[in-house]
Amino acid sequence: MKNIAILTGGDSAERVISLRSGQVVYDHLPARHYRRFLIDVQGANWREVSSGVLIDKNDFSLLLGGEVIRFDAVFGAIHGSPLEDGKMQGYFDMLGIPYTCCNGFVSALTMNKHLTKQVAAATGVPLAASALVRRGEAVDVEALAGRLGLPLFVKPNTHGSSFGVTKVKALADLAPALEAVWPYDNEALVEAFLPGREFSNGVFCMGEQVVALPVTEIIPEAEFFDFSAKYEGKSQELTPAPLPEPLAEQCQEWSRRLYRALNCRGVVRCDYILVGEAFFLLEVNTIPGLSPASIVPQQVRAYGWTLETFFSHLVEEAFQHS
Repeated sequence: MKNIAILTGGDSAERVISLRSGQVVYDHLPARHYRRFLIDVQGANWREVSSGVLIDKNDFSLLLGGEVIRFDAVFGAIHGSPLEDGKMQGYFDMLGIPYTCCNGFVSALTMNKHLTKQVAAATGVPLAASALVRRGEAVDVEALAGRLGLPLFVKPNTHGSSFGVTKVKALADLAPALEAVWPYDNEALVEAFLPGREFSNGVFCMGEQVVALPVTEIIPEAEFFDFSAKYEGKSQELTPAPLPEPLAEQCQEWSRRLYRALNCRGVVRCDYILVGEAFFLLEVNTIPGLSPASIVPQQVRAYGWTLETFFSHLVEEAFQHS
């Protein structure tokens, strides 16, 4: 029986979501096929949750009840740092341990929304006009608003779960919105507002085939898909989305193209705004939420799979591509 380390926790503000995702993976990865170990990563302390025993980082092993446990694979369920941003993957590469998520380079790239947009542009996917603002640099907010228009969005460039995101409707609110980013990031992405409906689409690999899951429409109670909408039930999520088949296929095809262009592995979620009949890419999430409230589990069920089947598939795919 294979030993699987399920990585959860992490060091960013998304830690609370990672803990939920990790528990869902632990609960649904079949115990009849795998020995599951939930590993909470927090700073330099990596511990097995049920026992509190620390991981030996020399070889990523665990001494539990006199048994030295060596892991056959890692299931990545940490949103944000230090996994979704690519910091840990090189360590596992050096140890020869396969993992269910993208490699370090791809993870670091996709965590950076600004750089992801530059790479994604080569696929032809529509993108909102945007600008990058670095902490401490002088910003002409009037010129910035004049170029991108109002309203606009200000968000941390390398952070997820909608922490630090502000919809700016008035020029006077732009500088405070930038200040709201700095607790989370040293770079802010300022993006033009797109008037349209919001959609999300999970995509994963099945051998050489890239599979797009059913599309979800997101209808938040607030003005945008913020933290409460994502994780506290303050949104309506329709899976499959009420879209004509050609539009649903357009969204799925963009997701498949982006997955290939970015050289992704594991399950990835692409978020879009539909303006007219064109899907504009918002961002690419290489370790999407897997909590009970998350979108990918909804799409997996609509696809006709159980979470047990899906998580097992991700683990076996990791072995095949190691």
